Amino acid sequence: MEIYVFDDTLEGLLTLIFDWYHRKPGPILVHSEKHHHPSAFHPAFEVVTEAEKASRVARGLQQKLTQAGWRNFYCTFLSEQPEAFQHLFQFAVYVFSGVENPEDNYGHDSVLYVSQMARKVEREKHHLEAFIRFQHTRDGMYYAPVEPKYNVLPLIARHFKDRYADQPWVIYDHLRRYGLYYDLQKLDLINIDFQKNNSTTLPVSISEETHEEMYQFLWKDYFKSTNIESRRNIKLQVRSMPRRFWRYLTEKQI
Repeated sequence: MEIYVFDDTLEGLLTLIFDWYHRKPGPILVHSEKHHHPSAFHPAFEVVTEAEKASRVARGLQQKLTQAGWRNFYCTFLSEQPEAFQHLFQFAVYVFSGVENPEDNYGHDSVLYVSQMARKVEREKHHLEAFIRFQHTRDGMYYAPVEPKYNVLPLIARHFKDRYADQPWVIYDHLRRYGLYYDLQKLDLINIDFQKNNSTTLPVSISEETHEEMYQFLWKDYFKSTNIESRRNIKLQVRSMPRRFWRYLTEKQI
């Protein structure tokens, strides 16, 4: 069975689907570059991402799926699970097969997988929206480091842009080494390499002092300013919070 390898981007996966229909090689295995291990015994077809091909596949899927169905497709891609890409490919082929209401046929393995995985990603999105807390740096920047299970920063961007429109902030995903930066006017993607203590695409309005402060614990100043009743409420919130978020709440240590 032939292996198709794409470049870990959504455009790459959509291009892969286009190329498969063009080449018609039969059943294939779908690998992302991140999870592919080259082998001399199993040569792979390297997909070259092309925006026009990807757009044509995206438009085709959007025409045949409901808005919720297309969002499920996107959320499943953001899960970054190796098996998700195979299921998304098979899901797309099933959608393009011409069946009616394809996203509702949970008897199809990939339809069921996409629905269930999208639900998990949406749950992670809601967790971050509820539990992210910002550290206020000396030059007025608000910073929050996160390590979500799935790549949900694209899903939470609008929520935080609307909710914190009056303050500059950075939400940085340490696992994936990129973040969201809002400067009161626009929202950008940034990359900061903390391990090497340097940065790429570091916004000029983030000072070096702020860059250093991004290593500190979150929310200390806020917690110290709260009264006893607020502390009790916070501790109750911590108990109901998924354990992996505790490391970012300084009050858990008190």
